[in-house]
Amino acid sequence: MPAYIRWKETGSTYFFTVVTAHRKPLFRNDTNRRMPGMAFRQVRRKMSFTIDAVVLLPDHLHILLTPQGATDYSALWRLIKTNFTRSLKHDGRQEAASLHGRRPGEAGVWQRRYWEHLIRDEEDWRQHLDYIHLNPVKHGLAETPSDWAWSSFRRYVRKGLLDPHWPGRSTVVLPEVVE
Repeated sequence: MPAYIRWKETGSTYFFTVVTAHRKPLFRNDTNRRMPGMAFRQVRRKMSFTIDAVVLLPDHLHILLTPQGATDYSALWRLIKTNFTRSLKHDGRQEAASLHGRRPGEAGVWQRRYWEHLIRDEEDWRQHLDYIHLNPVKHGLAETPSDWAWSSFRRYVRKGLLDPHWPGRSTVVLPEVVE
């Protein structure tokens, strides 16, 4: 088993990519799309964190997140995934499809691991924010970021931080991200 090195710095912001098991499109219906938000709120009662930006796609999510206090984001993701999984109602086909290769106690809803990146500076933060908001366009799910409802893009527009027609003709530099 590979030994993953996870950079953990108290007070730092991280970019995460979290993917469903076997890339199942669990987030194609409104009920399932609401569940990650509920899981985040439940976990926030136990572990404090802030979310700068998020996008939910059919089979994965990207998020800019800052844990508060001690940086145990492995425990944070374990709780978020567990809360989501408990609230997810499986039909027989989904459950049967997820049995292969499971460990005891795993529901087969999420990939075991996630990808994280420690945000280094303001420019790195901005590039990852742009990546999050452009991701539905990249995947052909929307023509513009404002067309995709399951993203923090509209919150940034409401606060006056982004133009509703962003990126328009502006040049955007995006980081290389593991999907």
